[in-house]
Amino acid sequence: MADEHDTERTEDPTQKRLDEARERGDVVKSQEVSTWFIIAGGTLMIAAFSGPMSGGLTATLRGLIANSYQIPVDGMGLVSVLSRIEREVLGALALPLAVLVLAAIAGNIIQHRMVWSIEPLKPKLSKVSPLAGLKRLFSSQALANFAKGLIKLVVIGSIMLALLWPQRGRLEGLVQTDVLGTLTLTRSLALDVLVAVVAALFLVAAADYLFQYRQWFERQKMSVREMKEEFKQTEGDPMVKGKIRQLRQTRMRRRMMAAVPKASVIITNPTHYAIALQYERGMDAPICLAKGIDAVALKIREVAGEHGIPIVENPPLARALHATVEIDEQIPAEHYKAVAEVIGYVMKLRRAVGRART
Repeated sequence: MADEHDTERTEDPTQKRLDEARERGDVVKSQEVSTWFIIAGGTLMIAAFSGPMSGGLTATLRGLIANSYQIPVDGMGLVSVLSRIEREVLGALALPLAVLVLAAIAGNIIQHRMVWSIEPLKPKLSKVSPLAGLKRLFSSQALANFAKGLIKLVVIGSIMLALLWPQRGRLEGLVQTDVLGTLTLTRSLALDVLVAVVAALFLVAAADYLFQYRQWFERQKMSVREMKEEFKQTEGDPMVKGKIRQLRQTRMRRRMMAAVPKASVIITNPTHYAIALQYERGMDAPICLAKGIDAVALKIREVAGEHGIPIVENPPLARALHATVEIDEQIPAEHYKAVAEVIGYVMKLRRAVGRART
């Protein structure tokens, strides 16, 4: 049961997991967002460029028709005429087509940053597996696509019916209208329909993006076992880290004990704390050579006793020094006075012992 629980993908993905998915080309992708940008770009193109574009093409074709009797249609003359028509058409369509291309690119960039990956192109057995194909056919994604298709069909059909039904009389009269009037009415109605469609499809695209993001996020979820493996890869194995920390503490303890014989005084609690301080003439302030609590403090006192280093009991000062000073650092300024009194007492004691021996 524990193994089954460990393999269930119930945990939110880490940032590393999300970054790896993007590197593989597995990103949030809503086709509805891309479609919306293309339709919006087409609507903008018709609204902004249909007039100048049709005007330019009309002038070119009118000139060709008016001077058709002067146009050579044999050999290089025909090639020259066709090349001119091609340039005029491409010139008129260049800017609108550029708008459509930029809209298509923007529809992808706004969903995710640019991704360069060959992972989606690699052959996979699941892509040709009939069983995998059936799963995709009846998956939640397929049902969502079917629902989106129905919604779009209903929305667009309703919009066209609502906008064009009141204009049915004018549409019936187009058969008796000249070409210019027909084009003008057609452009106006097309813009009305497209603007309404763009507004409606914006809601569809937003809802689809949220759905696709949720689907993508669910695919990236991790099991407890995967979380542990990633933690080991990024932070290191906890057992190894604990062993390294233990080795470091052992080395530091040995180094402290080797430095204790150089101490000038040991300040204790008396049993729970021990601080070994060194002070010599010329020093700016005493230096902490070793410190510890309980077993380490006991070992410091033992080494100090073996080398005849004075041990002074001062519980408040011992606790304060243990909390504020690090190994091989000078004691903080706020403890100068208290430590100076202790060291002064030790020096007087040493002078008194020296005189007694003489």
